[in-house]
Amino acid sequence: MAIIIESEVSESIQQFTSSWEQIVEDMPGVDLIDSSGLAVRWADSPFTFWNAIFLSEPVADARKLDFRISTAVTYMKGKAHAGMIWICEEYLNGDASEKLPEILKKEKLEPAVSTTGMAGEIFPLRAPAHPSLQIERVSDESMLRKNADINCEAYGLPREWGLNALTPKFWTQEAYSYLGYENGRAVCTASVLVNEGCLFLALVATRPDARKKGYGEAVVRHALRRAHEATGLTRTILHATEAGGPIYRRLGYHDTARIVAYSRSEE
Repeated sequence: MAIIIESEVSESIQQFTSSWEQIVEDMPGVDLIDSSGLAVRWADSPFTFWNAIFLSEPVADARKLDFRISTAVTYMKGKAHAGMIWICEEYLNGDASEKLPEILKKEKLEPAVSTTGMAGEIFPLRAPAHPSLQIERVSDESMLRKNADINCEAYGLPREWGLNALTPKFWTQEAYSYLGYENGRAVCTASVLVNEGCLFLALVATRPDARKKGYGEAVVRHALRRAHEATGLTRTILHATEAGGPIYRRLGYHDTARIVAYSRSEE
């Protein structure tokens, strides 16, 4: 069993919340709130991932956990668009961990996305070598639209939710975002954010009909290498779905935390 270092758990949550702040801070009507053990990063966007509330501090008392989750749900009910509450399992101790299922049921919260926090000092990283894939950096709004489309298709979200989901200045100038093309069609994408001394890997997605060809790993390798070459940073953080985990472990990442996003069920 892998040994999880407590400081890496905190690092995983801090990187998650601060990266999300970078992503949404310039969106109109955004809320950035840190209070009562919760970190709100809420753009109130149709793109659900940009509406997030994180449990930002460890909690052992079930009553305190109940209060924090209830506070988050009350906030969510007042917003125009749905979002998710992200809870790190390693942040729950004592009866807070035991009572979580009961609290979730009371608040009508259901698991939406399960992720594993990962970290690594993975450089130097072998260059991608894929004869069928051409990789280009996202440089304009047309490419940005393809990035959003791929993410919506990969995660089963309505295509219209991607409209205006990615702010042009950030994703074309500040982030290291790349598209992979198969026969002229954009089929995969990966982005790297420079965040608090780390390279944060995000928005990794491949169209369903282009999976199992090695495209995802190739575009991830490319994005990470380019970001590392430009910044000199060696520490890299990500949050992987179950499908992506094996790829990242192969690149040299190790598991640090288990973080599950919960969404409100239909009334």
